Amino acid sequence: MPVILGIESSCDDTAAAVLVDGYVRSNIIANQEVHKHYGGVVPELAARAHLQHIIPVVDQALDKANIDKKEVNAVAYTLGPGLMGSLLVANSFAKSLAMSLEVPLIEVNHMQAHLLVHFEKSTPNPSFPFLGLTVSGGHTQLVLVTAPDQMKVIGQTLDDAIGEAFDKAGKMLGLPYPAGPYIDHYAQRGTPNIPFSIPKVPDLDFSFSGFKTNVLYFLRKQQELDKNFITDQRNNLCASIQSTLIRIVMEKLEKAVDQTGVNQIVLGGGVSANSGLRKALAKRKEWNVFIPPLTFTTDNAAMIAVAGHFKYQHNHFGKLTSQSQSRMSL
Repeated sequence: MPVILGIESSCDDTAAAVLVDGYVRSNIIANQEVHKHYGGVVPELAARAHLQHIIPVVDQALDKANIDKKEVNAVAYTLGPGLMGSLLVANSFAKSLAMSLEVPLIEVNHMQAHLLVHFEKSTPNPSFPFLGLTVSGGHTQLVLVTAPDQMKVIGQTLDDAIGEAFDKAGKMLGLPYPAGPYIDHYAQRGTPNIPFSIPKVPDLDFSFSGFKTNVLYFLRKQQELDKNFITDQRNNLCASIQSTLIRIVMEKLEKAVDQTGVNQIVLGGGVSANSGLRKALAKRKEWNVFIPPLTFTTDNAAMIAVAGHFKYQHNHFGKLTSQSQSRMSL
């Protein structure tokens, strides 16, 4: 009955989780409200906040799980990708803790973990192979997964991530950061009656920069005609933005299913919390879709612990000399 302590600090959420025999006993996340004042994550502030939060968060995770630190069998942490200053906090802390407890250290790829969290034992588990769709503020990828350690990116964004597109479009509407949840909220009250453009990108890759430009120019033109346009049409604008972004993703996913013949879909990443995307996937009855619980959508340590559990079973342990990686391939 292995006990895995997972630690995550790749961006602006400090998180710790305890996994016992494949079941999440605790999943603690400390958010950083300071970034809302700047309209985006400030790396230096994020790193400093991680330093303040990491010890209390780990203590809370162990306490909630009713686990003494001496019962921990391994410490799993995010090696990358992410913000370097943020990653270094978990890297240093995890190494120190593993050394003091004399237990193995496990290095986890953040993007792999978003997909592997579906193997937590209290949730329905997919089988291999499956198509992973990771959608977040920093990534948009289509991944063919044939084993826990065998993932191949078959499509990815050529510029911006879908989460950034949500946030930048929301900023144009005057919505707070992060804007994605606000757009989702207002979209449910509106009608997607504005035909924003769908970028034409070959194969299975994505692009969102052109979409953002289209939204910007459209809003400028409409405000020249009516200065209250955004306020009066906020719900419809949000519905149209959300509908277009979901359509971009779904068209590529449909193409991936046709090309690979794999119709088992696993969703991961912060944007997987979006209700419109969840509804669009739920409608595809011909697909076997796995949508994560909301607690597993944003950056969290439960996914790090689950991914670490796979490595623990095969004695794939890390090194004290390993360095954090801001960029990291699957």
